[in-house]
Amino acid sequence: MGEFSRVIGSIIGPGGDRHVAIGTRAAAATCRHKPPRGSRLYNAAHAFPEIDTPVSKLSRLERRSALTLACVISLRLFGLFLIMPVFSLYAKTMPGATGFMIGLALGVYGLGQVLLQIPLGLLSDRIGRKPAITLGLLLFALGGLIAAMSHTLTGIAIGRAVQGMGAVAGAGIALAADLTVEENRGKVMGIIGVSIGLAFLLALILGPPLEAIDGLPGLFAATSILALVSLALLWLIVPTPERARAPAAAGFGHVLAMLRDTRMLVLNGSVFFLHALLTASFVGLPLLLAHTLNLPVNRHWELYLPVMVVAALVMGASLRHMREVAQSLRVVMVCVVAIGLALLGFALSGNHLIAFGVAAAVFFSAFNLLEAALPSLVSRLAPAHLRGAAMGAYSTSQFIGAFVGGTFGGIALGRLGASGIFICAAAMTLLWLPLVMAGARRIGADIRAAAVTEAPAL
Repeated sequence: MGEFSRVIGSIIGPGGDRHVAIGTRAAAATCRHKPPRGSRLYNAAHAFPEIDTPVSKLSRLERRSALTLACVISLRLFGLFLIMPVFSLYAKTMPGATGFMIGLALGVYGLGQVLLQIPLGLLSDRIGRKPAITLGLLLFALGGLIAAMSHTLTGIAIGRAVQGMGAVAGAGIALAADLTVEENRGKVMGIIGVSIGLAFLLALILGPPLEAIDGLPGLFAATSILALVSLALLWLIVPTPERARAPAAAGFGHVLAMLRDTRMLVLNGSVFFLHALLTASFVGLPLLLAHTLNLPVNRHWELYLPVMVVAALVMGASLRHMREVAQSLRVVMVCVVAIGLALLGFALSGNHLIAFGVAAAVFFSAFNLLEAALPSLVSRLAPAHLRGAAMGAYSTSQFIGAFVGGTFGGIALGRLGASGIFICAAAMTLLWLPLVMAGARRIGADIRAAAVTEAPAL
């Protein structure tokens, strides 16, 4: 779910200040000084002075900001997700199409995200959130037009890469933090997270029937239109905050340090594998549905809709088991095993639609749970002063995974066919599971050691 997450549904976790903008500073502190006379800039701290009550309601402006920013971020991601359930079917028919090029064109947006997510976050601290988000949305719209007008997979890959460079989620989440008081930030980030999850759900359901109406060029053009709609919402409805001048955004050095951190390795590695397997799966899923299960592309939603409903129910029932770090790590291990079994189910289901649907329900249920559990663990386990850098490292790992997964899936498609993609993907979970098990033991030992150290002070 790309930014998916990472941005992604994945933003929800315990504690308001644990939700950190990707590539930007951790939960940007609201400016407290008095605005110049006559200024119309909105400052959450002026409207809502410090209060003692730990829970407060969202103000009208905070609610408006949260809902509008959720639309801005999720509309862009909706455009990215919209392509995934139909892309490989369309790409197969293009002149000179190869498995490698199909996978590369699908996953290359992740490379674009890696290149510009941190620079755009740093730029937003210098020139302001809205101008940085505007630049990202214009890049996204440009990429969509390039892809829509292209008649080769190379041109589509270039357009997808440019779309990925419009990495606005970090600056968008930082803007949300600038416009809310500390005690309400968790609610606002939760609203944004839920909107991203809904964008993914709707894209899977609407992508196939929309592609049947106007083809893939029409979908790419629609993504550009959605970016321009987001731009209008940003400037017409979202308040403009006073520019925060400190602290500085997390830079490349801090992000690299978090990539090397042993406590974060299990989480960065997990999101890498998760999005690699997701992107690789979408190289093969449309082909299996159309050619093996003989389900026309305009009816793919009939499978995705009940599958995603089941996944949402599983998600709701499982959240109470993810309140503690140890519980969340156990959920992660179970989900890795479930994803491996689901991938094998895709490969072995043959033309049995019910078996395929069960595998899909297991896969997307586990995916959604990991999208919620992993970023929450990052925010809880990262050092407080490096949470922004930790989330930057996490999202970098996610986007690299999407790029590697698309390329890997394309190579497997060319050599082994659509079913071969899922056998190879299932084998990758045999590398992922030992990483999670070893990381869980290390984190558990650190937690126990910290508890022993603090015991005498109690």
